[in-house]
Amino acid sequence: ADMLARVRKERGITIIWVEHIMGVLMRVVDRCIVLDHGEKIAEGLPREVAADPKVIEVYLGTDAAAVQAQVAARA
Repeated sequence: ADMLARVRKERGITIIWVEHIMGVLMRVVDRCIVLDHGEKIAEGLPREVAADPKVIEVYLGTDAAAVQAQVAARA
């Protein structure tokens, strides 16, 4: 994750990253789109997406508080 963030910053490129481990993803990305079974359920800044009730239900589950804390620390 740190390497991809560094490459993105140094090269000024966009990276499309498909990931199921939300805690890792939310530490690095500027914006994200969340899909559930191919349907978009959320899009926006990491802190907005991490607070979305549907995202919490589908992806974050019991780790929701930890992920939200990581996103808040990054902001």
